[in-house]
This record gives sequence, C-alpha cells and structure tokens, in this order.
Amino acid sequence: MEFYGTIGPACAQPETLRQMVEAGMTGIRMNLSHGSLAEHADWLSLIRAAGIRELLIDLQGPELRTGRLAQPLTLPEGGPLRLGRGGVGCPPALAAACRPGQQLLLDDGRLLVQVTDAAPDALTCTVLRGGVLQSRKSIAAPGLTVPSPTLTEEDLQNLKIAKQCGVTGVMLPFVRGAEDIRTLRRALQDAGADGIRIFAKIENLTGVQALPELLPLVDEVVIARGDLGNAMPLWELPRCQKQLSAACRAAGVPFMVVTQMLDSMCSRAVPTRAEVSDIYNAVLDGAASVMLTGETAAGQYPVQAMEYLVRTARTALS
Repeated sequence: MEFYGTIGPACAQPETLRQMVEAGMTGIRMNLSHGSLAEHADWLSLIRAAGIRELLIDLQGPELRTGRLAQPLTLPEGGPLRLGRGGVGCPPALAAACRPGQQLLLDDGRLLVQVTDAAPDALTCTVLRGGVLQSRKSIAAPGLTVPSPTLTEEDLQNLKIAKQCGVTGVMLPFVRGAEDIRTLRRALQDAGADGIRIFAKIENLTGVQALPELLPLVDEVVIARGDLGNAMPLWELPRCQKQLSAACRAAGVPFMVVTQMLDSMCSRAVPTRAEVSDIYNAVLDGAASVMLTGETAAGQYPVQAMEYLVRTARTALS
C-alpha cells in the first residue's frame, strides 16, 4: 500500500521529510496550482535527498481557483466580495458563465458566497458563510458548467520537464470523460514521458458518471472528496465514495482516497476518533493508497499526521 503526503512549507525541511519517510511515507504530492515544477527546484532537491521514490504532480487542469492574494482576506458573513476585475482574481470563464443567484463554494466549501451582480469580467457577491480566504483556493459552482481546457499552458510546460524532475505520476483534476485522459496521455507522449502513471481525480458528478469509461484508461482513480463533497449534499458523499470504491474493485483498478483524512491534525497533535475510523474503512474498502494534503503541507504536525495515517492503515491490513 502507498502512503502519500503533500509537500509544502510545513514539511519542506530535510529532517521533517526524513521523519515522514521513517513513519512510512512512500510518496509525496506536489500541488502545481501553487507554483510550477521549475519554481520548486529546492523542493525537488529535498525530495531526492530524502529518498522519496514516488513523486506525484497535481496539475491545474480544468480546476477553478481564486487568484493570489498579498495577504489572507477575512470575509465576514453578510459582507461583500468581488471576484474578477478589481477584486479577488478568478478564471474569466467563471465570471462569464455566472448569473445572479449562483452560489460559489470557496476553499473546499469552507466559505460560501452568492452572486448578486454579474458582469462579463467581474462578479459581485454576498458572503453567506464567512471565514478567511487564502491565495489560490478552489472554487466550486454547483450546477454550473464552466468551459475549461483539459490542460493549461502551465500544465503543458510542467509535463515537458516532468520526467527529468523525477515525476512518477500525474494527477489530473476534475476529469470529465475519456477524452480528458487521452489528452493527458498524448501530452505525456509528446514530452517523452509516456511511462508516467495517470491518476484521474473524481471531483464532480460528471466524473462520477464517466467512471466506467475512465477505468480502462487510467492507472489509478483518486476519490478526491473535497470538491466531490461540494457537488452533492454532504451526507451523500459517503455513499458516493463507497460506490466509486466498489466500481474500482470490480474493474481491478487501484484507487486512492484523499481529503480531510486527518484534517484536525492541521492544528492538533492527536486526530479525532472519526478520522482514524475513516482511514480504517477506506483501507477495508480496498484503497491502494491514501494521501494527506493540508495536514502535511501546512499543518502544525506533519510527522505525527503521517504516523497516524500509516499506523491506522496498517492496522486495517493486519
């Protein structure tokens, strides 16, 4: 079984990465929505020095994200938020597609806003669920189709150097169908990197419905519960996860479970009972790999989080 962390400021030190490997981490993810491979030469050196053999890059793909902020932005409930020109950056295609009344979930649903006025290049919103907005956070627009390319120009540049950077797997966000996978595979072939594994992230209902056509084309399915949980009432997410797991098992395709597996450990040294039960059940369902994201990238206890992930999963396997 594979155990992945996500590299970020909280763990990008030689000793921390070494301890995470000693705890059982077998691979690491680099989220390229926050910077390109070329910009992270220092992290690549750290990963090699720590002896981490599996490096996954998570592409930008058709994912929607806010722009970069000079500093975190506090959004009080009932207050305004402008997205697009003159405000917080957002994809132009989103601004063009939205209409008044459209709700937008930010940062895996931690914040919720509603569009009150829509111009072709900017959205005026009211905050319904407030909080602190950081740079480059996810945007979900329930019920809205936003035209987006499978791969951005930045994705293509990253794929060109992926092999020489030691990348072993590519995660494609918001996979919508077989053509997305074929597009990625062609790009890898063009880059001379067709040996790199493809991980299809299932993050919306389109991806859920397309799973049967994806299974013969991918090396691993990623049940990415952050945005997937925004695509349906949250109480339906466990059933969806179980159905996706069963479909992957029946097809003999490995799958990964990710997002908020130990979310409380971003700020606590010990996880909740529910979190360790979640990991245990994912492994019993047949997960080939499990991954931590913010827990290791930005949390206060990256080593301890990896220890709990690995030990809980191994208990389920014993």
